[in-house]
Amino acid sequence: MYRRVSGGLGVMVVASRLAVAPVVSLDGVRRRGRLGFVVVGLPSAARRGRRRGGAVAASPPTEEVAQMTEPLTKDDLVAYLASGCKPKENWRIGTEHEKFGFDVETLRPITYDQISGILNGLSERFEWDKIMEEGHVIGLKQGKQNISLEPGGQFELSGAPLETLHQTCAEVNSHLYQVKAVGEEMGVGFLGLGFQPKWPLSEIPIMPKGRYEIMRNYMPKVGSLGLDMMFRTCTVQVNLDFSSEQDMISKFRASLALQPIATAIFANSPFKEGKPNGFLSLRSHIWTDTDNNRSGMLPFVFDNSFGFEQYVDYALDVPMYFVYRNKKYLDCTGMSFRDFMVGKLPRVLGELPTLNDWENHLTTIFPEVRLKRYIEMRGADGGPWRRLCALPAFWVGLLYDEESLQSILDMTADWTKEEREMLRWKVPVTGLKTPFRDGYVRDLAEDVLQLAKNGLERRGYKEVGFLREVDEVVRTGVTPAERLLNLYETKWNRSVDPVFEELLY
Repeated sequence: MYRRVSGGLGVMVVASRLAVAPVVSLDGVRRRGRLGFVVVGLPSAARRGRRRGGAVAASPPTEEVAQMTEPLTKDDLVAYLASGCKPKENWRIGTEHEKFGFDVETLRPITYDQISGILNGLSERFEWDKIMEEGHVIGLKQGKQNISLEPGGQFELSGAPLETLHQTCAEVNSHLYQVKAVGEEMGVGFLGLGFQPKWPLSEIPIMPKGRYEIMRNYMPKVGSLGLDMMFRTCTVQVNLDFSSEQDMISKFRASLALQPIATAIFANSPFKEGKPNGFLSLRSHIWTDTDNNRSGMLPFVFDNSFGFEQYVDYALDVPMYFVYRNKKYLDCTGMSFRDFMVGKLPRVLGELPTLNDWENHLTTIFPEVRLKRYIEMRGADGGPWRRLCALPAFWVGLLYDEESLQSILDMTADWTKEEREMLRWKVPVTGLKTPFRDGYVRDLAEDVLQLAKNGLERRGYKEVGFLREVDEVVRTGVTPAERLLNLYETKWNRSVDPVFEELLY
């Protein structure tokens, strides 16, 4: 039923009935931010001839990606996910992190004008290509790295797929150096925290991106905290590969069960509008009332029947956000991808979806662990640079080592759905001090951290040192958030303003 088509994206499995032409940059790169847009780069020869950053097209050029000869079937959607399988020697590490830009004089969030100045400065000085949308610079691209803007101007680096954690941390450091070099000249700093500590929603600027306007109008209809998620949170996540459907299932189950443990270790969002907010990870709590049709702990992943097909069934039932046609985002909020597949999507009646539409839809789903053609770990707050290196180290040690992965599966095998949900709800409040069975989450974290270290040791790249940043957190049971709360009550005299210096990159 399937033929294999090789192209710029590597080998992609598609149904033999489809004529699919991947649209990517000529160096074979296709990267995306939270809602996934495709970027078309300049030819490499032209790039070599330039000394400064140029401009590239933004957003998914859907019309160019595929000419549909027959409707997509569910088998095609399953095959798309399965095309992510790759042998272990080709597994990579992709790290993404967000950070808050602020004016160092006033501590206010930076405006779009300031952000565009920084993007233009990075393009000019460090040879990034600009990503444009309707005349606005909304991101940058260089090789396999992408800089994008979240709805409230949070700066996100989507890193390249790299082989080792040394490369990953070097990439983070290089990025932070560049951003700092340009930002300092403009009086702009960047903050490593999971939630905006000082300013109310009304003070957060809105970025000129079409997809975010659709989300902004829809969020209040489906949850009370969606706008906070969009405009006032920052995260760090790692994207990891799998070799087969069974390997995907094992990694999905292990990482979903342990996501609250990572939330506790990296908890770093205790302030809101100038005072403690009652949580150690408010960012994590916010996801519990953002849009429960597209977030959460996905209990079906632990069913015996789980696999690529079951994830497709789940994704098909998640209401849509948009389709992209004629360089415009069309509001399809609440509509069904299943209707789209039979030409009955009200906004584009008679049109059929492409694989590009499916890929975009998958990026509008926000569970604690997300499946695309790789697996995304989504449970950690943003933080200072050492933690941006520690988060991928934690998950690589657990999931890229067979022995550690099996140990996690054994450890969590008898956890009930209710226990996993309890951890998801309580950890944002009580962190490592959350009771679990006859002990605490801290006890679990000690065992899990040791397994991560063992896994990194066996990888043989001398990467264990990247976990040093979280050693003391687990040993003492004091999360980063609790450390900040202690400073707030003592040295900072109950002011959050010093956090902008404490966690300045």
